[in-house]
Amino acid sequence: MRSFSSAVVLSALALSATVSFADVMVGGQSMLPSKDIIDNAVNSADHTTLVAAVKAADLVTTLKGKGPFTVFAPTNAAFQKLPAGTVENLLKLENKASLSKVLTYHVVAGKFDFMTMAQEIKQHKGMAELATVSGGKLKLMMNGSHNISIMDESGHTANISTYDVMQSNGVINVIDTVLLPK
Repeated sequence: MRSFSSAVVLSALALSATVSFADVMVGGQSMLPSKDIIDNAVNSADHTTLVAAVKAADLVTTLKGKGPFTVFAPTNAAFQKLPAGTVENLLKLENKASLSKVLTYHVVAGKFDFMTMAQEIKQHKGMAELATVSGGKLKLMMNGSHNISIMDESGHTANISTYDVMQSNGVINVIDTVLLPK
């Protein structure tokens, strides 16, 4: 009787772990860890501006690559905080290089979930630095017991609103402000 009960409990735990892991919702849609960064991002209603920008900068193939990548993904509301006309200007064909630099500034090689970032911050006495794919730097610091803030090279600060959205080729951390390189 005990072995049957143990098997049932273990099966139930395994099922619930699988369901809760796959049920991370971003932009009203489940983000499935079996899909890559692009295949999940295109389903998020909160990231339509980011997806349009990634397409305009020809970064789709890169972000569908093996990785692992960590993407600090600004929401549509984050893009709306930028001065009027900034997004439209960046999306122009003649500004593709600038757009690419801004977008790759939001990407870090490696897989940085909450625990990994918090550990880095602790190891570096309260502020960790990550190198971005664009060649810039992001500074990470704790902002409470379970909140990490990210400061860009221009002094703007973003907060992570959704952590650890696991992807087949990395992780997405949703942020509330667009990060800007120097």
